Formats: sequence, structure tokens, C-alpha cells
Amino acid sequence: MKAYDLILLGGGLANGLIAWRLKQRQPSLNILMLESGAQAGGNHTWSFHQGDLTAEQHAWLAPFVVHRWAGYDIHFPALTRTLPGDYLTVTSERFAEIMAATLGKNLLTHCTVTRFTPTSVQLADGQCFTAKAVIDGRGYQSGENLKIGSQAFLGQQWRLKFPHGLTRPILMDATVDQLAGYRFVYTLPLTADSLLIEDTHYIDGAALDAEAARQRISDYANEKGWQLAELQREEQGNLPITLAGDFPAFWRQRAEQPCSGMRAGLFHPTTGYSLPSAVKLANLMAEQTHFDSGSLSALIRQFAAKQWRQQRFFRLLNRMLFLAGPPDKRWQVMQRFYRLNDGLIERFYAGQPTVIDMARILTGKPPVPVGEAVQAVLKKTPRLRDF
Repeated sequence: MKAYDLILLGGGLANGLIAWRLKQRQPSLNILMLESGAQAGGNHTWSFHQGDLTAEQHAWLAPFVVHRWAGYDIHFPALTRTLPGDYLTVTSERFAEIMAATLGKNLLTHCTVTRFTPTSVQLADGQCFTAKAVIDGRGYQSGENLKIGSQAFLGQQWRLKFPHGLTRPILMDATVDQLAGYRFVYTLPLTADSLLIEDTHYIDGAALDAEAARQRISDYANEKGWQLAELQREEQGNLPITLAGDFPAFWRQRAEQPCSGMRAGLFHPTTGYSLPSAVKLANLMAEQTHFDSGSLSALIRQFAAKQWRQQRFFRLLNRMLFLAGPPDKRWQVMQRFYRLNDGLIERFYAGQPTVIDMARILTGKPPVPVGEAVQAVLKKTPRLRDF
């Protein structure tokens, strides 16, 4: 049975950035990554805003960044706006290349885990590994201690017959039919003649019909005059949007098992973006000198608890979005938000709104009644306390 300093269970974003940062700062550590798929990173696109990270964080993350645009657009029925600040994207292809080069033979793919503890892992093929700590980073795990909505999406990357003419992303085009909830189309111009187009829905929990989403993407491209030539890639996801929860119970469910990323509840509660939290956790890990499972579990739990406290305001806004007013009017909440000043919007995405920002967001007559939203979540989930 081979022993390691650290085993990363899952080769997703959070564990990958932990591996990368540790290899930069503490290269002598013996790290093993176990991934169930064919490569680290799976089939994903991770995006973030310039203001989400510090200059130092941008510097060490730079090798992962494939695309960068100056500004982005949003479209609503009564508002069209270009917002400043760079928007950046990491692709799973680049991520996989870096992980393979960084870990070499210590990255094992096609691994099926049959049993694991905070210090050991057993695979279906009989291999067993031990470490000072095992970090479980295998994505979001649903449970009764969080009340969530969903940001469900299907995205397709297309090569077009002709250039599309876009110079920056369209983060939200909510002028489309809203259907069963808040819906928008998200578009990234990857090259002069290729686009990633995502059909995105904030919904209460129903699964997204993939075939219907594909047709909506085709229809949207036709409306824009984009002639689709070759489908290069497709991805589908369902990001959790936190409404309320019992945070201590959420962590008791993990039973002292160190976790990372979505598995640790580390994501923006309104957008579902997880990269900024993954970067911060990787930095925190790289500063440690003790890598036993107990120390890491306590460290990550404290980090997650601090984020949970800071995100309380976001959960209130999410309840407004999901639980107050008719579903096909939810876009009004976001349209109103995007009328606010650039700095406030940047701080919101970074998860760092000021007290004044919070007041500005709630000042005036909201599109949906705040009191109704709060009462709705308490009525639907009376045993969950938002603390």
C-alpha cells in the first residue's frame, strides 16, 4: 500500500488548483490525484471576472486562462448595457494539459472508488492508497441541510460558416422566452468564427430537457444570423443556488472528511461560479505546514463557515428570485440589479458587497416583495435556519 502526503479524490477545478498551487509553493509534497473520468477537469468551462481575484491570484492562475475579453454585455426587455472589467475563461482542455504535466504518473484516471476515509482510498481494481489526508472534491453533494434552487444549462460550442462579429461575451440575454422560470442565453465568442452558446435557466429543481435546449440554441443562433457549421463540443450542468441552510449540520454530514470546491459548499450562492473560491482555498492550502486530515478538515470548515456568514445577503436575494412572484417575472429582479453602478456589480460578483451596496440593492420598490420571499422559504423549509 503506497503512502502519500495528500490524496486528491476527484480531478475537478478545486482539487486541480490545490495541486497546482502546492506544487508551486511546496514542491516536495507527494500528491496523488484520482479521477473517475478520462482526464482531469472533465468537460467544463469555468469563467470569472477580473475583480473576483487579487493581482497575485491572477498571476499564478494565468497559465490556465485561455480567453480574456474587455467587458461584457447584458440584454433585458428594458435594458441593454455594456459593463467594464475583463471577463476570463478557463477551458477543461487547458486544465487537463496542466494537470497531466504537473502530476505526471501521480494522476490516475478511470478510477472507481469503492471506499475511502480521511486517510485512505480503495479502488474497484483492488489498489489501496494511504495519505496524511484525503480531500474529497468530487462535486456538489445534495442533502437535506441545504435548501437550493438550480441554475440548469446546456451549452454547445459551434464553428460557424461566417464570422459572428461579437467582440465580447453576452453574459445574459434575457429577452428570450422565459418559459418556467428566469431564463437567459449566455454566449462566449471563442474565435472569430466560433461560439459557446448556453441555454440557461434558474429553476426550482426540474431537470432541463436537453433536446429542447438544443433546439432553443439552434433557434437563437438563427435569430442572430449565425449559421451553424460544426458542433465542436457540448456540456450540460446544474449549479446549486443556495436559498437557506443549516450550516453546522451540513458539515456534520461530512464527518471530519476534508472536502473542497462544490463538495464543501464553496461557490457563489447566486451565480454558482466556483473558481474564485477554489483559488482562495488553494492559496490557503499552500500556506499550511500540517497536512494531517484533522487539521485540513478544521481549516476548510473554518474557511467555508466564514464564506457562509458573508453570503447571507445573497441567500436573501436568491429567495426573492426563486420564491416571490410568478416564475416568468423573475427576470425583473436581475434587470433592476443591472441598472446599478459598475462598482457595485463588480463587488457583487466578487462576493464582497458593502453595507451600502446591500442597501442600494434593496432600496426603493423591489420587483418582488422581500417579505413574501422570506416568509415563503420559512414556510417551505421551517426546520432550516439561515445562519
